[in-house]
Amino acid sequence: MAGKNLKDLKGSIVALITPFAEDGSVDFDEFGKLIDFQLENGTDAILVLGTTGESSTMSHEEDDEVCKFAVERIAGRVPVIAGSGSNCTQTMLEKSLRYQELGADGLLIITPYYNKANEEGMYQHFKTVLDAVDIPCILYNVPGRTGCSISENVVARLASHPNALGIKEASGSIAYASKIARYLGDDFFMFSGNDDMVVPLMSLGARGVISVWANVAPKTVHDMVFDWLEGRHDAALATQLDNLELIGALFAEVNPIPVKAGVELLGYAKANYRLPLAPMSDANRARLEAAMKERGLI
Repeated sequence: MAGKNLKDLKGSIVALITPFAEDGSVDFDEFGKLIDFQLENGTDAILVLGTTGESSTMSHEEDDEVCKFAVERIAGRVPVIAGSGSNCTQTMLEKSLRYQELGADGLLIITPYYNKANEEGMYQHFKTVLDAVDIPCILYNVPGRTGCSISENVVARLASHPNALGIKEASGSIAYASKIARYLGDDFFMFSGNDDMVVPLMSLGARGVISVWANVAPKTVHDMVFDWLEGRHDAALATQLDNLELIGALFAEVNPIPVKAGVELLGYAKANYRLPLAPMSDANRARLEAAMKERGLI
């Protein structure tokens, strides 16, 4: 059954960009090259259609095509996780069932945004999908994007659900992460959703990261996570601190504007966006290029 290998999931999960051609269509040739680049450099799982994948400006048909292409290209070599989130619970349910049908190994499901939710609505939003699917789901807490957070109480209620694999924690709050770390165990994991806080969250029990940074430095991120997991804490910390300028440059403007420029600097897909995203400023691009050169990436 799809998803059977996610119970051992740990490491670096890349939040992969969706490359667009000049006309705005999905560039599947470059998408395939990016998947191959990730697989060749030790990435432990691939997330498509997340925030970094710009799914918010893609049609449902395009989402399906991207998920299907990724599943076929990766061909079981690493798990494929698909972002099926929506602020409409029914839409998230339909997308989740569709990606399961297309062969995704797991799902990333987000809090409602814009309309938000009250406490019980937040719980039911996630539970509706968890009850309906047969593959593991990662809850996604990113209040900087959604304007709301999953309360500690709701995390506690959801953590025991058999289809709740874990949580992508991207609040940027060590205090919040510490509180929800109490619900982690063999059946409920935490993944850092912030590239500048991977080591701190792993000190609280996280098993890795769902990473934007890994789009440009997949081996570095993978190695850092396993340095920590295998007890080489000083090495992991050194990697985290040595890369803070690069990580800062990758978030100098709203994600995924900078990381798409970084991928272009590596020689892959052109940094094409869909409005309301627009190319990054010359100054920020120069900062990113300098940081990538300093880390030996280009």
